Amino acid sequence: MFESIFLVLAVLFSIATMTAVVRGRSIGWFVPLWFLVSLASTELAPWLLASQVGLLIFGAIFGDSGSSGWYWGSVLLSLSALATLGILTRHFDTGKIFERALATALGDDFDSLIPLARRHRLSRQIDSKEWSHPFTFKRAGVRVSADIAYDSGGKRHLLDVYTPVTEGDKRPVLLQIHGGAWLLGHKAEQALPLLHHMANLGWVCVSINYRLSPIATFPDHIIDVKKAIAWVRENIADWGGDPDFIAVTGGSAGGHLASLAALSANYAPWQPGFEDVDTSIQAAMPLYGAYDLSDRYGIRRHTAIDNPILSRVFKTSKEEAPELYERASPISWVSAEAPPFFVVQGVNDSLVWVEEARRFVDDLSAVSDRSVTYAELPGAQHSFETIHSPRTSHFLNAAALWLEWAWADWQLNKPSNPGD
Repeated sequence: MFESIFLVLAVLFSIATMTAVVRGRSIGWFVPLWFLVSLASTELAPWLLASQVGLLIFGAIFGDSGSSGWYWGSVLLSLSALATLGILTRHFDTGKIFERALATALGDDFDSLIPLARRHRLSRQIDSKEWSHPFTFKRAGVRVSADIAYDSGGKRHLLDVYTPVTEGDKRPVLLQIHGGAWLLGHKAEQALPLLHHMANLGWVCVSINYRLSPIATFPDHIIDVKKAIAWVRENIADWGGDPDFIAVTGGSAGGHLASLAALSANYAPWQPGFEDVDTSIQAAMPLYGAYDLSDRYGIRRHTAIDNPILSRVFKTSKEEAPELYERASPISWVSAEAPPFFVVQGVNDSLVWVEEARRFVDDLSAVSDRSVTYAELPGAQHSFETIHSPRTSHFLNAAALWLEWAWADWQLNKPSNPGD
């Protein structure tokens, strides 16, 4: 019996490792399952490797080397453990990728723009005390005020505010928009490492809910995001934030909405009843976002899950309403007036392919007067930073560096009278 269990576990561990190594694309409705297994195997690589080595040791001590089950199980475990070691190596190499991306876009000495009093709190090193607890996100010194209404739509119009426990004012603001294919998700489920990290560094962070499809129909989602921006502009000073500086971030559908909000500032049709409110964004950091729902480059047509999702979001097809899909695509809004962008994308992303991020970055870089930073992470899956791994720790360091740079750059170049 133990031999059979050993072999089955070896096979399962090998399959899990394979999903982390091989890009799972164009596999129809197997994509969501592949994504979930791959995400766990990739971002929990330290624990996967420890389990594989532990099982190998168990087999070496208690197994029968002359038995085919024990033998082939040991072979599979050895190969998958070596592959997992390679995955873990990529985690620790992520810091170099972020450093290169930041230096390429902003210059080698970009961090010299950050005031010394703030720069000394930033780090390029990662701490095992953080990534060794993959599902522990809270930080000392951070206060969370939950379920604040920013509009009258019930639980989908609530937000949470993360603030430092120390008193302060005119602090930079980070607005987080959750993902979930515009169909699901919650403000308290995503970006928790980032929200606690930035609040601990002195930022005021806001995480929002918004209406979801199929009940909601686009542009309801982006209208809600702009309502939240309007709420921040009017109220965030009460929480110590600076209403004149709002950076926006989000992953997946949240990355789409974050990019769209940053590029469509003050677009009146998406601000019904509050057309005169300034909804401009001063910096945008989308993660693995959907940038081209119109599929102008033919990248998305190879996925089997795109049309069933978007038909619930738009209640019509691209063929029936091409202008609606075009307007909903951040890539259609790129312009010289775009704020600074920091785009992060995993190469192994099964749900939003890396080619889409590359196209968006190319098109935005070609016209924007501001910097466009792009970090492409080998081996990273969709939603990689929702688990606190070594890669997530490197991302948090890079995100803090870029956000602090964006705030310092804005302070240096802002008009003497906001709104001028």
